[in-house]
Amino acid sequence: MTTPRIELALDKCVGGGQCVLAAPQLFDQDEQDGTVILLRQPEAADIGSASQAELVCPARAIQLIEE
Repeated sequence: MTTPRIELALDKCVGGGQCVLAAPQLFDQDEQDGTVILLRQPEAADIGSASQAELVCPARAIQLIEE
């Protein structure tokens, strides 16, 4: 089983910061406009928090892609 990767749709991001609260090890926010920054792709131990970030994103700007 492979670890899913994260894809961001920056044009959809509204800078709500819910992803940072759900998975601070994976996401940060740009200091200028608040849009999401992906710090790194998830490892197996991060899948729960990465899935939570995808679920709570109000703009659906985060997708976990299974390969």
